[in-house]
Amino acid sequence: MGHATDEAARTGVTAVLCAADWPAGVDVRGGAPGLRETETLAPENLVGRAHAVVLSGGSVFGLAAADGVTSVLSGRDIGLRLKQDSLAIPIVPCAVLHDLGNGGDKRWGATPPYRHLGIRAVEGAGAHFALGSIGAGRGAMAGLIKGGLGSASLALGGGIIVGALVAVNSVGSAVMPDGKTYWAWAFEIDGEFGGSAPPGAGMDLSDPAPGESRLGALGRLQAGANTTLGVVACNADLSTAECKRVAMMAHDGIARAIRPAHTPFDGDTVFALASGGLELTRDSLRAAQVSRIGSAAADCLSRAIARAVHHARLPQRPAPV
Repeated sequence: MGHATDEAARTGVTAVLCAADWPAGVDVRGGAPGLRETETLAPENLVGRAHAVVLSGGSVFGLAAADGVTSVLSGRDIGLRLKQDSLAIPIVPCAVLHDLGNGGDKRWGATPPYRHLGIRAVEGAGAHFALGSIGAGRGAMAGLIKGGLGSASLALGGGIIVGALVAVNSVGSAVMPDGKTYWAWAFEIDGEFGGSAPPGAGMDLSDPAPGESRLGALGRLQAGANTTLGVVACNADLSTAECKRVAMMAHDGIARAIRPAHTPFDGDTVFALASGGLELTRDSLRAAQVSRIGSAAADCLSRAIARAVHHARLPQRPAPV
């Protein structure tokens, strides 16, 4: 995975690179998504695989980040081939969040930075990566507090590993009314997002979101101005249709960790990838195994959301321009 951040514009791009053309699925539940190449992943269509997935700030301008990723991968001879001597054609789905109103310098004229940021994200990709206010999460907000980029993973036993990556720019809140306890607190492992448990029965949980008047004044209540973008992945040999089911189940993780979720203002989208390194059974138990992976993906996504906000609220080191 790789990040590229533009500090002047307060925006960025995060790219998830696959080792090959992995089976992939996507499920969209927000009312205002910004997407590219998602229909390519539909189970009824021809390809159903991806070479990379891109998450980007910049609203519609950010879709150009996938152009940069596609160019670099094709130059590395990664992609599909329709003829033996043709260019490699990478399949690079992309989803964007709206961070244009965050105060950064957006005077880019006819040359938005996202294609270049996509290129840089690929060039800087590696197994270790930062969380918080970086990459696609640089300009994000989670309700009325800073949003960001988060990740979490889980080993299920039997060799199955599930992971999640998320860029949190939601209209809903990731924290309870006390301002410090995450809605996802029950899924926390080893104090990974601060170890704050709810104070008890005295907390008023009747208000499901930050006040509409405050959100409106900040420009948060606009279609497309808020989005939670997730990528969940596992090492099992899932089909495209099974990836779709995992993506659908993983959305529960957003609903558990953000209140409210999937609103008309959000572009909530979850991609699912499967590396195929571990073979599942081919009998009647396979559906149960897929269900287990989807359940774990939802839990990981909840944790990743809380970690995104937690790391974004910590003191940040300057990111590269």
